[in-house]
Amino acid sequence: MRKYASILLAATVAATAMMPVTTAGAFPGAQPGDRIETASTVTLVAQPLSKKQVAQKYRRTKVRFVTDQAPGTVIVDTNNKYLYYVEGKNRATRYGIGVGRDGFGWSGVVKVGRKAEWPTWTPPAEMRRREAKKGRILPVVQQGGEDNPLGARALYLYQGGRDTIFRIHGTNQPWTIGQNMSSGCIRMMNKDVEHLYARADIGTKVIVVGPGNKQGAIQYNDRGIDFLGTLFGFGG
Repeated sequence: MRKYASILLAATVAATAMMPVTTAGAFPGAQPGDRIETASTVTLVAQPLSKKQVAQKYRRTKVRFVTDQAPGTVIVDTNNKYLYYVEGKNRATRYGIGVGRDGFGWSGVVKVGRKAEWPTWTPPAEMRRREAKKGRILPVVQQGGEDNPLGARALYLYQGGRDTIFRIHGTNQPWTIGQNMSSGCIRMMNKDVEHLYARADIGTKVIVVGPGNKQGAIQYNDRGIDFLGTLFGFGG
């Protein structure tokens, strides 16, 4: 019995060591601002414990998903705060997102026109003027890094060959996932946007379902967690 217990303990320790770290809360000794290196290219930063944690329903998962869209399509459901990457017949990867606040929601069919790692943030002049009225002075340009609002990755959304100024990007404020907080961009946790970035190539079709119904008719139905896909890793 002692032998079997030792084997079980060793297996548990090994499995724990192999688990990906997704939150700074997994490092109880970390202090706000501490750099925490992981195997990923994303560097996690310890956040103050008072910050709201991301709800479990917004964690990345594989779902049973019925749609008339082809594999490789990205569907953004701004009402429910989910982004779907269509994997194949009746399968998709679902990510939690943050979306535009009141007055900044939008809809339409666009494409990924450009991609960037640790992107530079260039807030539009209109945004700088709007925020200046509130007493917040934004930089003309902010280089990529841990303090950059665009986070670890950005997918630039184009329509008709022109930049829409909207992006799918990471965030240095992960507690805003599931909320209406942005100026129209789609926010993802850094680990999630890194995952999507590696799979959504330039030219990827992105359907944003939101105010105005400018995305047109689209069929999709989220039927919940795909347990087999999660267990066996269908779709990467």
